[in-house]
Amino acid sequence: MSRIENAFKNGKAFIPFITGGDPDLETTEKLIYAMDRAGADLIEIGVPFSDPIAEGPVIQEANERALANGCTTDKLFDTIAKARKNTEIPIVYLTYINPIYAYGKEKFMKRCKECGVDGLIIPDLPYEEKGEFSDVCKEYGVDMISLIAPTSHERISMIARESEGFVYCVSSLGVTGIRNEIKTDVAEMIQLVKKETDVPCAVGFGISEEEQAENMATVADGVIVGSAIVKIIAEHGKDSEQAIFDYVKKMKEAVLKA
Repeated sequence: MSRIENAFKNGKAFIPFITGGDPDLETTEKLIYAMDRAGADLIEIGVPFSDPIAEGPVIQEANERALANGCTTDKLFDTIAKARKNTEIPIVYLTYINPIYAYGKEKFMKRCKECGVDGLIIPDLPYEEKGEFSDVCKEYGVDMISLIAPTSHERISMIARESEGFVYCVSSLGVTGIRNEIKTDVAEMIQLVKKETDVPCAVGFGISEEEQAENMATVADGVIVGSAIVKIIAEHGKDSEQAIFDYVKKMKEAVLKA
């Protein structure tokens, strides 16, 4: 069983997101351990990039902080490799096409395998072009996580059929960020996915409160939270370990109520 499959075997999964290198790489490593201890099932880590088009202002600013503090793709890989010696929690990178090409496609996937990155989410990679990366991902055992947005039923079914790792269901259109209300019929999206695949479904974009997380977990296999966590890091900086531990713990407890 892969680490990602393992993440969904103990009931509903809670998946926190942080931007790698925000505020610095030492804090990123500490936060990985803190989130693991707090009950996170899988951690999503953003590779800092100057033009993260799927992100709202909170995560964009985190990217800017990480880059300003000298985080590079290589240094982030080194930090993950270091963390891997102390934790078996599944780690998935969120990155864009450009950084992968700039680094070298083959070299990037090889480093993922060596450092213990289990999967990749590439928000600006259209489904029709996933062939650009799928072979090299398979070669190095890196799952390509499919993103499914609230679009046509045919498209959802088509993407679900070829999904691996888990399916990332986007709860709302637009960029990432905290939402007061989620209006998308997430249950319907998940039903369509489940008709095509047994791969777990996790819901993200806009979730920040315990009640939202519990509601989403009633229909999904996992809940992803990004902006709310990145906001805590922005407030506490290098001292965010305890605040992140407390937040992840309460959100994990909320999804388990579902």
